[in-house]
Amino acid sequence: MDTYSPEDVPVLDNYDSVVAVFGDFLTVAIHTILYERGIYPQASFITALMYNCPVKQSRHPKVCNWIQDAVAAVEDEMLKCALSSTSLVIHAPPPSSTPLERFVFSTASFPLVPQSETLATFTTEPPPAMDLPEQFRAIITRLSSLSSTLGSLPKDCTFTLVVDLRDDAGADSPSSENSAWIAADLGLQKKRKQAGESNQSSNKGHEGQKGKDRGGVRTTPIRSLESGAFAMEMWIEEGREKTS
Repeated sequence: MDTYSPEDVPVLDNYDSVVAVFGDFLTVAIHTILYERGIYPQASFITALMYNCPVKQSRHPKVCNWIQDAVAAVEDEMLKCALSSTSLVIHAPPPSSTPLERFVFSTASFPLVPQSETLATFTTEPPPAMDLPEQFRAIITRLSSLSSTLGSLPKDCTFTLVVDLRDDAGADSPSSENSAWIAADLGLQKKRKQAGESNQSSNKGHEGQKGKDRGGVRTTPIRSLESGAFAMEMWIEEGREKTS
């Protein structure tokens, strides 16, 4: 991770650059969350510099490779305008593996751009070069101070990255085309009512389990930011198992 200088900050003048900037931030945020929530020993992290502030980065090659590959897979789907949000989910230790915390990055307000036009220049004026790094720095600083609010987690927790498709994407699950993705547990899946389906019919069988681990029992807003075409909200959901 390298710090951004005014000359290095990409101008968000097309959709490809918007996705790239989000991918960079998501990478930093994942490393920060894994450090702050004690998923790995803190001694296995180094201090780097990003957005002109110190951030934590895992120095374990397999962890870094996993994060890099996961973020790249997210970027691939975002370039198709298929995603509404990305979540880092922390699970209780096996065998229960129930979701304890969900760190949600909502990009539902990102523009819808045809794949053939991701490099086309936006017609609106790009945002100031240093605007987003300042806001990203504020989010990372907030994440670094949340441990006292969220409390401690049990040892040996695991984590995964979950994506939600846009309701209007009209696309199949990414897993049908991309082996990097598999279907999430039913409790983390977003309920999707089919055309003509009643509320009663949508709760039958396995469908009734969908979404039961979403929303949590307590939500902590982190930040809502908007800069040109880049519009994102972030919040944390704490699951029922954690607070019971």
